[in-house]
Amino acid sequence: MTTLDGLPVLTATQMKAAEALALAQGATESDLMERAGLGVADWVLRLCSGHDVLILCGPGNNGGDGYVAARYLRERGMEVRIAATGEPTTDVAADNRTRWDGPVEAIETAAPATILVDALFGTGLSRPLDPALATRLAALVAAASYSVAVDVPSGVASDDGARLGGGPSFDLTLALGALKPAHVLQPAASHCGALRVIDIGVDTASEVALLSRPALSPPGPLDHKYSRGMVAVVAGLMPGAAVLTSIAALRSGAGYVALHGGAGGPNALVHRECDSDALADRRIAALVIGPGLGRGADAAHRLALALAARHAMIVDGDALHLVTLDQLRAYPAPLILTPHAGEFSALFGKLPGSKIDQARMAARRSGAVVVFKGADTVIAAPDGQVRVAINASPWLSTAGTGDVLAGAIAAALAGGMTAFDAAGAGVWLHHRAAQLCGAAFIADDLAQALSRARAGS
Repeated sequence: MTTLDGLPVLTATQMKAAEALALAQGATESDLMERAGLGVADWVLRLCSGHDVLILCGPGNNGGDGYVAARYLRERGMEVRIAATGEPTTDVAADNRTRWDGPVEAIETAAPATILVDALFGTGLSRPLDPALATRLAALVAAASYSVAVDVPSGVASDDGARLGGGPSFDLTLALGALKPAHVLQPAASHCGALRVIDIGVDTASEVALLSRPALSPPGPLDHKYSRGMVAVVAGLMPGAAVLTSIAALRSGAGYVALHGGAGGPNALVHRECDSDALADRRIAALVIGPGLGRGADAAHRLALALAARHAMIVDGDALHLVTLDQLRAYPAPLILTPHAGEFSALFGKLPGSKIDQARMAARRSGAVVVFKGADTVIAAPDGQVRVAINASPWLSTAGTGDVLAGAIAAALAGGMTAFDAAGAGVWLHHRAAQLCGAAFIADDLAQALSRARAGS
């Protein structure tokens, strides 16, 4: 199975810089295009051998990659046709056009094929497709049995994941050199289909990468409940949310979980008062506040108690509407914030750029690790490091799943991980538990499934 875990994510500008470095070190533009086109041909041959192929070539280097791929596929016995928007506009693409010895059809009149390869525009597209071209592309994709996008699907913005008009969805996207934000951020990511990365021989190091499976060790023979980590959860107006968080922390590996000011839950859950004395317990390794907290005077009082306790802390839910950036910046212990889009806007306002850019800016402004939740969850640290979790189960769109995530992160933080690593571990466990639950689960099921997710980690 091909895994994308840990692979870097580069913007169009970063990718151009990586290619420029490769050129400065002796590679040529022709070398890079040859590797890209050969990689595309290899994947098409691997998945679609024996079928006829239509490759759509645009005017730039993405189109040049298409000409190279067509040449290799024909050499290997595939039935290949090319349809183009016009003549190439770069020297290296024009050179590979001349090396293609077959006809080049007009897209407007090209007949469909079983396999459709989109090599029209690639990264850097910033405006919508021409409506006539968009309509024609959609028709050719719809008529194909299998569709492949080269680098990024035409009709999406490579750097922020926005849709630029009504571009179609593809079965497979072949990222050239590295993943781009469009491959991991919604809504563009939903148009990419399966993702594979083609190595074109450039250095693609980046502070932004896909989230990897965490290294979560089981307890050792000398471990005890406190060495495994004590988590405190502050309850509020809707205590069931805090109970979900508490169960999630227990089932994610915490050795001891105390619910402060709430009621209910399993017998393994310890109940304590929500006051300064109880929260001052130095054995508390991670504190969670926000799930079901409310936004009234009592909630503000409980937040003040939590801030005064100065434990490593996860701030979630309603607490994100009550806390201020000044309080976060002044906090002396590790902090993790877990906002969804509405909570993010309430705390940070409207920030520019992609979801990755916004999460990074929020982390710098708050001094906290920010887990910007969603189908594309972005985890950002104040030092600029980012991890992106993709392919979340759509069944997570049900009440209480965010409370479960807060508990999973708290267990990892209490267990001794850094805030950034704990956030990533919690998100990974949360996604894995959702996979184990299947369809139509509720948050209670998700919290229970964390035990299985943790056992298999």
